[in-house]
Order: sequence, then C-alpha cells, then structure tokens
Amino acid sequence: MAKFELKLPKMGESVAEATITNWLKQVGDKIEIDEAVLEIATDKVDSEIPSEISGVLSEILFNVDDIVKVGQTIAIIETEAQDFTSETITNEIAPESILAIEEIIEKAVATISEPADFSSSDNFFSPLVKNIAKQEGISIKELEAINGSGKEGRVTKEDILKFVESLKSNVVSRVSKPSTISLNVGDEIVEMDRMRKLISGYMMASINTSAHVQSFIEVDVTNIWKWREKNKDAFEKREGEKLTFTPIFMVAVAKALKDFPEMNISVDGDYIIKKKNINIGMAASLPNGNLIVPVIKKADQLNLVGMAKAVNNLGNLAKVGKLKPDDTQGGTYTVSNVGTFGSVFGTPIINQPQVGILALGAIRKVPAVIETPEGDFIGIRNKMFLSHSYDHRVIDGALGGSFVKRVADYLEGFDINREF
Repeated sequence: MAKFELKLPKMGESVAEATITNWLKQVGDKIEIDEAVLEIATDKVDSEIPSEISGVLSEILFNVDDIVKVGQTIAIIETEAQDFTSETITNEIAPESILAIEEIIEKAVATISEPADFSSSDNFFSPLVKNIAKQEGISIKELEAINGSGKEGRVTKEDILKFVESLKSNVVSRVSKPSTISLNVGDEIVEMDRMRKLISGYMMASINTSAHVQSFIEVDVTNIWKWREKNKDAFEKREGEKLTFTPIFMVAVAKALKDFPEMNISVDGDYIIKKKNINIGMAASLPNGNLIVPVIKKADQLNLVGMAKAVNNLGNLAKVGKLKPDDTQGGTYTVSNVGTFGSVFGTPIINQPQVGILALGAIRKVPAVIETPEGDFIGIRNKMFLSHSYDHRVIDGALGGSFVKRVADYLEGFDINREF
C-alpha cells in the first residue's frame, strides 16, 4: 500500500487559505478518483475538494472549522498504486505558504513565552486568541462579548481579527457589554450564516473605506428591447444560449471601461493601481439568498455571443452553488442588476478594492418626448435608470458622470439592424 497526501489546492491568485466546513468522507471510507472528500470555504465562495486518486481514507489531519493554508496536507489516502515515491508524496510547498506557517509558529512561541491571564473567564479561548487580545489591548469583557463562529460558539482567530479591525474602523464601540435589543413574544432569533457575516463585514468595510458618491442617468433602450424580441429565439437556436438583456449591458460597460481606463483601477493606501485587464464582476444571488459576485475575465475581448455564454455560465453555477474560488477573483469593476427585483434604481456599495459599481434598474414603458424633424410628440418608450456609485477619493464627478453617460450612449446607439 502506498500513501498519498491530499493537499489543499491553489484556488486563485489571492486565495491563500480556506476553512474546512464539512468532511464528506471519514477514516476507512473508500474514495474514487475525482470524488469529493471534504467541503471548504474561502472568504468568497464555498467549494468541494476532490481526490486525485482512488483509495481508502486512512487519516484526517484537520477538524471542521480549522483554517488550512494552500499547499498543506489535509488528509492521507492509502492506495494500491506502487508508483508514489516520497518525492511525489511530499510535493513542494510554495514559499509564501512556508512563510505563513512560520508566522503561525512564531505567534505560538510568543504565546507560550508570554501567557495572557484570562483565568477570570469561564469561556474557553485558545492561546492564539488570548495572545491577540493581549497585544491589541482587548479586555476580558470585550473578548467574552464577541460572537464566536467556531465549534460551540468558540472565538476563532478570524473572529477576533475582525473585531480588532472593526475597532480600528470605529464600526464597533468599545463597551464592556454588547448592546441589547428588546424582544417581544413570538420574536425569533436567527444567527447569520457564515457568508452573511462576511457580506456584512465587507459592506461596512467598504462604507468606511470609500467616499461613496452617485450619478444617475435615464436611458432609452427601446431599440435594444425591439432587437432582443426579434432575435432571442434565433439566438437560442443557433448558439444554445438564452439571450437576456444582461450581456448586452455588459458589453456596453466593457466598452466604456476601455474608453475610461481611469475607472478600471484600485486604491492601495496612497497609490493607484491601474489594471491592465477589464474583469467585470456580476452580482448574482445564491440558492440561500446570499449574494456573490462571479467575475467575467477580459470582458472587453468578448463579443455579444461570448458575453452571453459567460454570463449564463457563471449565473447557472451561482444558482447551484458550484462556483469555484477563482470564479470570484480578480474583478476590476462590478455591475449589479437591481432591476431583476423590480427596483427602478439603487445606490450600490462599491466592491473593494474597486472604485466603481453600476446598478441596472428595471426597464419600464413610459411616456416620453420624441424629437423629430417634423416636431416633438409624446410616445411610449422603454427606459431604465443607470446608477453609478464611485469612490470620490480618486474619482471626481466629471469622470464618474462621463463614464455612466458613455455607457448610456452605447445603449441608446444600439444598432437595431445588427447581426448577432
């Protein structure tokens, strides 16, 4: 029997670790090649880790709720194969993973040499959590007030680091006990799930990071409406894809970003990072009602057919919870279709570290003034609002307004006689 080390695979350029949420297999279970062994969660998406070989699970090295670095061995699988050398089994760990592990060891050593005194508390806190609390000057009462996401409500490293960050951002007041909300008979208390907690943190962090300002513009999309009605059946028959309005809008946004590269940037402290690729995030709903933003990579290089395929593929993966971590990484600008739920317009929150997000309102039939050589008259037109939120630290009104106006120009100038 040979032993194979199942490692946490690389899941995207910016994903360095993941939390184990569920073991689908237990010690002694037989595993087929490509069969899912466990479920993990990153700060963006949940995913399954499949086995690279067939065999028997002989050892589980991490528990549920443990945080694992990319490249770390998480389980041992015994196989009948005889071609696994020691070099094959002990794959090289990336240098950044080694540094991360060394950092954890250093913190553990510091904890042992300088133990914190939390003997007055009846709650269990790990040595690492206690050490972070001591270093950040967090009192025992504040530590006890943190809602732990670990097993049996224990405070994890991630919980206390988020609490520390919230203190620095003045999101949470440093009080000796948590604020209370009055409850009435019949009220139900439901804890946020892990992803909703993350979304909550992201939204508050974005508000406290960017100086949000909005520009709104109304767009006449009558030509687009007529063209789609005329071509949607033929498009689906030829391409095998449904033709929604979303890919048409995304093509217009990609063109506008190419025209205004100053919108395709990120901010890092006092520095502006100009992004080479135009990667557009597309806000989508998950089966549990939470929100996720899969990313269409190099969107400016896609024609309408390619954009429709990308939009439909990512949307379908989101609906069934099958997005991979890399599917949500690398976005440089985001679009949110609030019109899907009937909203006329919205004021979306910027998806950090981007500097802009566009909300697409519902398309409505409205009376409008139509200008002709023979004079003006009232007619029925299909119109919608575009709501552009942008970061006023680096984007002024002239640029933010010009960008959304360019998107509107592309939509209103849509050629009703074009081929798809």
